[in-house]
Amino acid sequence: MQRSRLATLALPLLALIAVACGGGSSSSSSGSSGGGGSTGGGQYGGTLTLLANSNWGTADPGKNYTLQEWQLLRLTHDGLVQYRSANGSAGTELLPDLATEIPKPTNGGKTYSFTLRPGIKYSDGTPLKASDFLTVMKRQFTIPGPANGFYEGIVGAEACLKKPASCDLSKGIVADDGAGTVTFNLTAPDPEFLDKLTLPFAFAVPGNTALKDLGNNPPPGTGAYMWKSYDPQHEAVMVRNPYFKEWNPDVQPKGYPDEIDYKFGLSVEAEVTQVENGQADWLFDPPPSDRLNELSTQYGDQVHVNPLTAEYYFALNVNIAPFNNVKARQAINYAADRNAYVKIFGGPSLAAPTCQVLPPNFPGYQPYCPYTVNAGDGKWHGPDLTKAKQLVTESGTAGAKISVVGTTDEVGKAITEQMVSDLNKIGYDASAKLLSGGIQYGYIQNSDNNVQVGYSQWYQDYPAASDFLNVLYGCSEFHPHSDASPNIAGFCDKSIQAQMDAALTQGETDPAGANQAWAKVDQEVTDAAPMVQLFNPKLIDFLSKRVSNYGWSPQWYMLISQLSVK
Repeated sequence: MQRSRLATLALPLLALIAVACGGGSSSSSSGSSGGGGSTGGGQYGGTLTLLANSNWGTADPGKNYTLQEWQLLRLTHDGLVQYRSANGSAGTELLPDLATEIPKPTNGGKTYSFTLRPGIKYSDGTPLKASDFLTVMKRQFTIPGPANGFYEGIVGAEACLKKPASCDLSKGIVADDGAGTVTFNLTAPDPEFLDKLTLPFAFAVPGNTALKDLGNNPPPGTGAYMWKSYDPQHEAVMVRNPYFKEWNPDVQPKGYPDEIDYKFGLSVEAEVTQVENGQADWLFDPPPSDRLNELSTQYGDQVHVNPLTAEYYFALNVNIAPFNNVKARQAINYAADRNAYVKIFGGPSLAAPTCQVLPPNFPGYQPYCPYTVNAGDGKWHGPDLTKAKQLVTESGTAGAKISVVGTTDEVGKAITEQMVSDLNKIGYDASAKLLSGGIQYGYIQNSDNNVQVGYSQWYQDYPAASDFLNVLYGCSEFHPHSDASPNIAGFCDKSIQAQMDAALTQGETDPAGANQAWAKVDQEVTDAAPMVQLFNPKLIDFLSKRVSNYGWSPQWYMLISQLSVK
């Protein structure tokens, strides 16, 4: 998912990381170890105050695609299945949530049948029904958004994609409210279907929920908290769900704070000051570079650093000049000074340069980097401007005017300006166009805006190669004229798509072989260069002194509801 996160770090982090990580670990998750229903050790009560420079756009779980809100939707809603709420690798274990158990697929891998736990109610008192999931899935196709690609394998979904207004999933989703059972019928086996059901797009909402984007008024959920209000200009407030009980504390434990306030609009500098002073408890935005020394020397025990399966990149629009020419795309890949981007983000302790789509330690990852001097070992060693200029000449695109659309935050602006510099070094006439974070992501996705180069980030939805390669570069993920089109580059290569489809099929019976296939796809997409990969980041969480019981899940990151406030 797109993180919608501002990012800004810089030099003096070695000391900070040394304090935060301890013991030589690459992760600093300092709460008690996971494996239980919560990180444990907290105390109930109080108000947890979170800060972010900008909001997350629509709050509707059927459309929102940002980690910023997903961390909260995870607390207000549930799905049929979910990952364990726990620290470390335990947080990748798939468990039943609203369902009584995880079903074994039948019918050759095409049918999944769930039984609901009894007596569950939404935050408005409405009882949960099996047929609610018919509404949940119909909303994927009636709300213009990025999610329908996850569920297009449900019987009837293909027709829904073509004619959302007459969407009929009655054969694909068979619900029995009396028995509390819901069965999904797929057109073909999908080994990632259970993973896809963990996403907020598939969270339960009442059956009478409107089949449209609800904007600032998210529907009731079954989670430990409920939305009291959401004003994108000022604040979101979450309070306890009066109808919640711990039907599976390993997945949705009772939260420790009584209330969670999420405030918007401060500068990141002001956010850091408020957390230092105990006026707020956490900032979503990474601390700016000029504050890192004081954090490392004065607040080291309040800082946590964790590695991420994520990437920062620029999408290159393959459908308009000059990047409808593959040599032009490869040229800027050779020219990109990835060390400069890493430095902007905070240095090599907090980011590593990359040329390829899949991040390290991810299924299908094999080191690959053709866009460097001294290529061959899979690592990036430096820009190759000679090769880059040669490709610009061969492409006949020298002198082209290029607009690079970035964000207005400190790091987004600096990264965008670096890309402008890299483009100008090889003979283009580039300039920056900066938009606020709440607007920019939708803007660069919409083909009507003719964005040539768009700055973005991507964080895993779940641990599968397709979640990077198919979502960002699959033909079905390019939605012309929509601001919810995660394939920002508009890339669609029929040969590569066929390989992705084959890898998905192979994954049903041969995961290891499928990962080899994904590695080949990764290399071919990298060669086609619909993007400039910059770096893989790590994440800093800076907490106030009154907060304890920090936990970090590789799937949901900081476990917000398990934080304890004095």
